[in-house]
Amino acid sequence: MAQEHLITNASGPLLNEDGSLREPGYAFAPPFEYSHDRIAASPLRIKDWDYYLANDDEYAVCLTFSDLGYIGLVSASVLDFANRTYKTTSELLVMPLGRMGLPTSSDVGDIEWQNKRCRVHFAHTPAGRRLSFFMARFDGDEELDVELLLDEPPRDSMVICTPWATNPKAFYYNRKILGMRARGGFRKGALSHEFDRSQSLGLLDWGRGVWTYNNTWYWAAIQGHVDGHVVALNLGYGFGDTSAASENMLFVDGIAHKLGLVDFGMPVLPDGSYDYLEPWHITDQDGRLDLAFSPEIDRVDNIDVAGVVSSKQHQVFGKVSGYAVLDDGSRLELEGIRGSAEHIHNKY
Repeated sequence: MAQEHLITNASGPLLNEDGSLREPGYAFAPPFEYSHDRIAASPLRIKDWDYYLANDDEYAVCLTFSDLGYIGLVSASVLDFANRTYKTTSELLVMPLGRMGLPTSSDVGDIEWQNKRCRVHFAHTPAGRRLSFFMARFDGDEELDVELLLDEPPRDSMVICTPWATNPKAFYYNRKILGMRARGGFRKGALSHEFDRSQSLGLLDWGRGVWTYNNTWYWAAIQGHVDGHVVALNLGYGFGDTSAASENMLFVDGIAHKLGLVDFGMPVLPDGSYDYLEPWHITDQDGRLDLAFSPEIDRVDNIDVAGVVSSKQHQVFGKVSGYAVLDDGSRLELEGIRGSAEHIHNKY
């Protein structure tokens, strides 16, 4: 594996006084304090979001709350794996400019927000992360009501501090916590589903930063049970200058094993576009990862506001089989673990 920079014994601000990223690299827990105070960019360029997902082998529910400067997004998705269907509905907000109340830490601080259509309350409690979400007219006249508790967080998480080579004042501070236990459920119209915490897992994708305008990323989040162990993979590339560190990690019972660069091996059509629902072959550069990803649902969500703000999203859900090699050289066999892998192109 190419040498990557592990951030150790760090504290204090994420950014230098000039707004540049203090120390590019990766960590297993948040090493720095995030604040808008040192950002040397327009409020239009600040991008903050929390994304949660909970799933078992039947359903997944995804919740997004984001303040992207000149646009805000409150979004939910429900995925039905048996029928290979999904529904995504988003509420767009104009020019929130940091007023949506996202906390500056991934460990403390709650989100409490509502308008005439939606109600969002993401809270830290002694029992865990309690997620309460309501959206009217989610699917036609059907409401969506979600109540979840994510607990038993892993010891390690994926944290990355990423700059952009083209703009020294742009950065991406990201934490992904995979393999939390999930319980609770959702109600969509007449459909009601409960998540059993012994079988259900949850994750958080917590992102803060200043981005350049035009970006593409690839991200996969895989989590499940293997012989009584909770196993998760966070894989990604394409976003910012990752020469100091990638976000690729394997987790076994909450312990991180760092992986090098990966490729999703997405099938390509004759016109050069991707065939998202054909099998993918996910590998890494060091021979520690070899996965067959079998797609089931391509969750497409495209946003276009006057050609200036756009997001073209393919979040593909399916099952993964293959192997991963731990830091001690032992081989972990994976068979039919659920996950998602996405290709997203944003201009905002």
